[in-house]
Amino acid sequence: MPMHWYTFLICLPLLACSPGSASPQEPATATVIAATETDAVQTRGVDSADDPAIWASPRGESAMLAGHEIKGFIAGTDKTAGLYIFGIDGRKLQFLSDGRLNNVDLREMTLNGHNHVVLGASDRGRGGIALYVFDAQSRSADNAVRRFGFIKSDVRQPYGLCMGKINNQLYTVLLSSRGEARIHRLKLNRLRGAGVEIDRFSLGSKSEGCVVDEAGHALYIGEENRGLWKYRLDDLGAPELIEPAGRGVLTADIEGVTIIRDGGMRYLIASSQGDNTFAVWRVDTGSPRFAGRFSVRRSPKVDEITKTDGIDATARPIGPYREGLLVVQDDVNENDGQNFKIVDWRLVRKALRATKTKAG
Repeated sequence: MPMHWYTFLICLPLLACSPGSASPQEPATATVIAATETDAVQTRGVDSADDPAIWASPRGESAMLAGHEIKGFIAGTDKTAGLYIFGIDGRKLQFLSDGRLNNVDLREMTLNGHNHVVLGASDRGRGGIALYVFDAQSRSADNAVRRFGFIKSDVRQPYGLCMGKINNQLYTVLLSSRGEARIHRLKLNRLRGAGVEIDRFSLGSKSEGCVVDEAGHALYIGEENRGLWKYRLDDLGAPELIEPAGRGVLTADIEGVTIIRDGGMRYLIASSQGDNTFAVWRVDTGSPRFAGRFSVRRSPKVDEITKTDGIDATARPIGPYREGLLVVQDDVNENDGQNFKIVDWRLVRKALRATKTKAG
């Protein structure tokens, strides 16, 4: 199949792949607290909440969702039940009962002259990608996220998913629990979304967290027990191993991966599930450069975050989060089912800089 947006070669086990930039063996870990948390997902007693995605309305604009005027929303999966839509305050606004959805991502697109939010979720029940759409300009009281289509895939157990927007064209990257990867180009109109596979490759073992860095023309993937990889979207060549698991920066499983654009800087964040931390790299300076680690500790209002699966971040201002926010899944939500914690990005940035200053 033709390669419309990238060319991949895989780093085979027999090839030597060295980390892209040196990270300290035992880096200091900054600490922050969460501002608030979402309502718990409905499934109790089992691993259920998994992955979030954030949409923030353009500055000065609002939208209507399920009868509420909003400045943005958080989509979050319950991997046994379906898709939740939460307000930025954490309250549930909508639930779509759609079965075993694992990872979710979103991008904005113009459809029929309206700004829409297109969401994709890896669907383990039906074996593919579930698509959803939200009309961000509709003022109708019944406006909400709605089902938009489905892309069937041959991967065994769809697992990770991320989206990218290249030259005003949407793509999805679908990963499986066995390391299979499928790239789809989406075909959208006002009424329906579909997709066509344009390429495929394999990482060799379980991979879930991924993010497309459109500005850097790169794709980052967390191979859970091996390490964090960088793939070029436009160059032929082997992937770059950003950080192996077990060297002090990332402790398996390596789970959620996201990028936040903070002014002229871009930060890559990865969930180090094995030690309840998050590792951060600058990725706007050529090769990724390690920027520190942080954890989210208990506050009087919100319990600490442990064993995080999915994460997402945005630097768009939303309500009290004037410079953006980070949303992370929490494995153990005290006295309730699993949920997602909301962290002010300003606190993370400040904590990382303070830790770096002390280390220097």
